Amino acid sequence: MITAIDTVEQEVNVQYSERIVTYDYADLNEITLAWSVSIHKSQGSEYPVVILPLYMQHYMMLSRNLLYTGLTRAKKLAIVIGSKKAISLAVRSTDDVQRYTRLQQRLVSLRAA
Repeated sequence: MITAIDTVEQEVNVQYSERIVTYDYADLNEITLAWSVSIHKSQGSEYPVVILPLYMQHYMMLSRNLLYTGLTRAKKLAIVIGSKKAISLAVRSTDDVQRYTRLQQRLVSLRAA
């Protein structure tokens, strides 16, 4: 929770459990305010701890690539929770999704121009 904002010193105080940490305005991009962040939204970011829930309710999304991306967001600790069936499905699912982007046609038309 933000406990104070000092516009003169350009600092923000944030309370974490039992301590308060002071951030310069320039360092505010280091803070991610979230109860949870999706794996897709977290791409390109790292977090000290990642808790990755894998359940069959979302079986259509389970894939090895999603599992890898989720696990590699963790700097220090990754915790995987869920059903063995869902985790197994994610590990075994290596199907490449074919994307229809028309990239090849666009490149050919650019080359011809």
